[in-house]
Amino acid sequence: MIARLREDEIPAAIALWHAAGLVSLPNDPDADARAALDCATGTILAAHDEAGALTGTVMAGYDGHRGWLYYLASDPARRGEGIGVALVAAAEQWLAEQGARVIRLMVRASNEQVATFYDAQGYERGDFLVFGKRL
Repeated sequence: MIARLREDEIPAAIALWHAAGLVSLPNDPDADARAALDCATGTILAAHDEAGALTGTVMAGYDGHRGWLYYLASDPARRGEGIGVALVAAAEQWLAEQGARVIRLMVRASNEQVATFYDAQGYERGDFLVFGKRL
């Protein structure tokens, strides 16, 4: 089952993000999660097993022009069960409902396993430079 992440599930989501190797300094995953849940144009979708345990997450945001995906993670012990595929599909649907016509995401250039996952979901590799500035 996929539903919006509840606030009381944030610690479990953060543990999952750590297990998946998604957390990097100087990002504050707790602040990231709370900001997404408090934002009218952002959300975190969560996958749960039959017992209600958190098995995966994806953060989605819409900037008025395009959708973005972040923090896609599935329980490492349950990889290959389709959790990531289902979360991406749910996030795509949520972003389309917000008005997004294109979805972007960033993958570290060294993470070919994840890049291959997105290839299989129909995402195209772009020839982009990503710039950032911390405020």
